[in-house]
Amino acid sequence: MELRQLRYFVKVAETLNFSEAARRLCITQSTLSQQVRQLEDELGTQLLVRTSHSVALTEAGEELLPCALRTLHEAGQCVERIHDLNSLLGGTLNIGVTYSFSPILTETLMTFMKLHPGVKLNIFYKPMAELMDLLRRREVDFLLAFRPSRPVDGVESHILFQNCLSAIVGTDHPLASRDNVTLAELEKYDLALPSPGLQARNAFDQIVTPYNRFRIRIELNEVNILLKLIRQSRLVSVLAEATIHNETGIKAVPLAIPDNEMAGCVHTLRDTYRKRSMQEFIRLLGESVAVRERQNAWI
Repeated sequence: MELRQLRYFVKVAETLNFSEAARRLCITQSTLSQQVRQLEDELGTQLLVRTSHSVALTEAGEELLPCALRTLHEAGQCVERIHDLNSLLGGTLNIGVTYSFSPILTETLMTFMKLHPGVKLNIFYKPMAELMDLLRRREVDFLLAFRPSRPVDGVESHILFQNCLSAIVGTDHPLASRDNVTLAELEKYDLALPSPGLQARNAFDQIVTPYNRFRIRIELNEVNILLKLIRQSRLVSVLAEATIHNETGIKAVPLAIPDNEMAGCVHTLRDTYRKRSMQEFIRLLGESVAVRERQNAWI
């Protein structure tokens, strides 16, 4: 059964006249008759009673008509929805984000929602490992996070910008005037660190050995509270510099350690379909002030 045949049948049912139906469909009467007969043959029943002067629906034709109308309507809606998706007038985009990426994301979220109000955005803030699980289960379309220390099977990581691990301090802290901070200098201060499992903490843990020489006073998995503590105390945190984008009252001072780079990336499943909305969001992200500032800082 083809949609074309249903459309032809519905037009005959509406007009009860093969000649008029053919005229409205812009086809010949013989083509119309042939297509309706093929539909009847496929269904194994007569749909129309034809005489030299009239056309009427059979019982089967009366039963088929509302079903055919619904089918044609739903088919039309399918076309409209695909058109909406291609034109970014509808659809859903699921984005996974690590906590450190939150300040980088805000600008692009606002721009995207303004340009494409018909697209629903679902944002998931979680640690990197949990987000990777969501990506593998296709519950998110892509991730925004720093590059993991080891490649993840089946996942592609596209670099947006380079970043560095930094000591985060209040603007009136003694370290705030420094160009960089050594690990030996960091030992002199009480630390408020992100919890183990968060990306900045993972990067720091790989660098520092032995660990017990640091005075860790508090560990938090909530970056906003962590930054508030830094503003209101002499505590020092260690985060990616990008984490404090647009934040006031605090400063990021790069750690003077080898290989101190954290690449901000878009992570996607390898060889998978890319939604049109995803491509547009990533384009806007790459053009955002937040990302361009990070890119220019490394030129």
